[in-house]
Amino acid sequence: MKILAIETSCDDTGIAILEAKNKKFTVLSNIVSSQQIHINYGGVFPIMAKREHQNNLVPTLIEALGAAKILKNKKITLTDKQINTLKTILEKESRLYEFTKEFLETYEKPKVDYIAVTHGPGLEPCLWVGVNFTKALSYFWDIPVIPVNHIEAHILVNFLENPKIKFPAISLIVSGGHTQLILVKGVGKYTIIGETRDDAAGECFDKAARILGLAYPGGPIISKIASQIRESSITLPRPMMHSKDYDFSFSGLKTSVLYKLRDTNPKIAKSEKFIQEMAFAIQDAICDVLIKKTLNAAKDYKAKTIILGGGVSANQELRKQFKVKSEIPVIFPEPKLSTDNGLMIAVAGYFNRAKKIGWQRLSVHPNLRV
Repeated sequence: MKILAIETSCDDTGIAILEAKNKKFTVLSNIVSSQQIHINYGGVFPIMAKREHQNNLVPTLIEALGAAKILKNKKITLTDKQINTLKTILEKESRLYEFTKEFLETYEKPKVDYIAVTHGPGLEPCLWVGVNFTKALSYFWDIPVIPVNHIEAHILVNFLENPKIKFPAISLIVSGGHTQLILVKGVGKYTIIGETRDDAAGECFDKAARILGLAYPGGPIISKIASQIRESSITLPRPMMHSKDYDFSFSGLKTSVLYKLRDTNPKIAKSEKFIQEMAFAIQDAICDVLIKKTLNAAKDYKAKTIILGGGVSANQELRKQFKVKSEIPVIFPEPKLSTDNGLMIAVAGYFNRAKKIGWQRLSVHPNLRV
């Protein structure tokens, strides 16, 4: 079977096409269009992201279908009923309506069996763009829809390279919007055992970078600067690292960065050495907390595997330390699949294909949990 997958939960427009048979996957295409516009603002603005998704979805779909070699030109005349239905589905995405109508009039229905789409969690305006686009395609092509949980997709994408994951497993999902520890007893069998009480780890990276005058997104920038040195004279707190639960808190770390900068001579605070040591200390503190909590959970729940997912899991220092400190296998996707992408939605769609629905029932759930 072939699955077309669409991801628009935040600021990345991801579309992928996956061929699946008996848990064996062939990636036909995986295209991600990242919104560079947010770099200038130091964070993601949902309404701005929604507008960019409207601009990006059709070109990204054309590129994905072309890469999968299932894009074929065919002049099609839409009926009045089809046009009116498309207008109704995309009434709040007028720009996307025009692009979608032109696309449907130009290309024939591709040979795909399902359309998988992120329906939550995420930024509501962004989710609606992807969901309504999916509804339009599903209606016009008469292809069933598979709603996908974004967090579950971060877990299941690991099956691409690790088809025989041993359970129970502890999954650390760590990104700009989420920091969760999840007990995984099998596909579809999840229990959240810990999560952040305030800022997510990726959010802490972003805010700390902003305090230091660094660019957005903060995680990759801090990681790059931290890699330039091997130690730091600066020590930052590890909030909740020794608490008996599996929860996290990173707002205090962000505040400590602010106070450290405030209490440092302005001339020194602008020096390359100080920025390097601060970056090293920030990354070190976040990694220590994430690893300690995850290993504690793995031990307590007698896990056979640790599964990483989410944008922060692309951090090379985090991966390296997990490999060194864990006594059980630690698996994670390749870095480009750690960040948001359509391929992870396609894999999750495969495992959830029994939950297919008609386009009329599709909706969004911004606060969806596993």
